[in-house]
Amino acid sequence: MIIMTTNTSNNILRSILDKEKLSGTNFLDWHRNLRIVLKHDRKLYVLEKPVPEEEPPSSAPKAERDAYKKHVDDANETTCLMLAT
Repeated sequence: MIIMTTNTSNNILRSILDKEKLSGTNFLDWHRNLRIVLKHDRKLYVLEKPVPEEEPPSSAPKAERDAYKKHVDDANETTCLMLAT
């Protein structure tokens, strides 16, 4: 029995997007594949929830500032993934 690591399964899923790059006529298939990859990466929320317009103030709780930073980082990574495919 072969056990796949998270990194290996992540690469396999992302390879789906490399094989099925957006060409204009395959938007629905590409979008479905993108959602599968983002769901696996636990980043699907960036397509569904906008990044808050303003960064929390330094006086905000650490959890709130960390959540904002994670959302911004995940949105940037998702944007790059979308542009690359």
